[in-house]
Formats: sequence, structure tokens, C-alpha cells
Amino acid sequence: MQNLVTDLLVTLAYGVVGVALMAVGYVLVDVATPGKLHEQIWIERNRNAALLLASNLAGVGTIVVAAIAASEDDFVLGLVGAGAYGIVGLVIMALAFVLLDALTPGKLGELLVDPQPHPAVWVSAVVHLATGAIIAAAIS
Repeated sequence: MQNLVTDLLVTLAYGVVGVALMAVGYVLVDVATPGKLHEQIWIERNRNAALLLASNLAGVGTIVVAAIAASEDDFVLGLVGAGAYGIVGLVIMALAFVLLDALTPGKLGELLVDPQPHPAVWVSAVVHLATGAIIAAAIS
């Protein structure tokens, strides 16, 4: 029974770190795009904004999963690693967004929340996913 309680507490701790990192990712996407992200997605049903946010969250989740898997049953190392690698991943995702914005015409943030489907959102989404995968691979 003690192992079950310990495992549940460890799972809870990893879950809190993962959700906190995804919340930071949400804020970063909200800052990078014009308007209020929650209104863009939940009220205006903007698919571009939803895809952008979903790819960011998936990238962060991939990083956290890799950090947990690489911790080799060392809870403290895994928890600290998940947080640290998650922050590094978010910073790199933000830098990749800025670089993509600089290399493409127009303001990327505005294109990504346009109510009409825009191919730029797919490119940006893949940048988020690829960045998460790269960081995850570097962890292991």
C-alpha cells in the first residue's frame, strides 16, 4: 500500500509540473498573438489559434515525458529535469517563433489568429512539435 501512495504522490508531482509548464506555454502563445487567446479559441472558434496552442502544448508534453523517462527512477532528478527542460523547451519554442516571424512576410502572430485557415499555422505548429521532439531527444 505504501508503494501505491508513493507512486500516486510522485505522479501528482509530475502532473503539477507538467500542467504548470503547459500554463506557461499557454501564456507565451497568448503573448505572441494579438487579442485574447481564450476568446480566439473558445468564443470565436479560431482553428488557427487552436492548432497553434495545441502544438505548443504537445511539444511541452513531449519534453516532460522524455524528462520523466530519463530520470531512471530518481524522483528529484526527474522532477527538476522536467521543470528545467520544460522551461528550456519553451524558451527555444519562443525563439523559433521569433525567428520564423523574422523570416516570413507579415506579422506571424496576426496570420496565426486570422479567422480564415492559413497555411502559416501549420508551419508554426510543426516548429513547435519539432522543437519539442528535438529537446526530448537531447534529454535521453
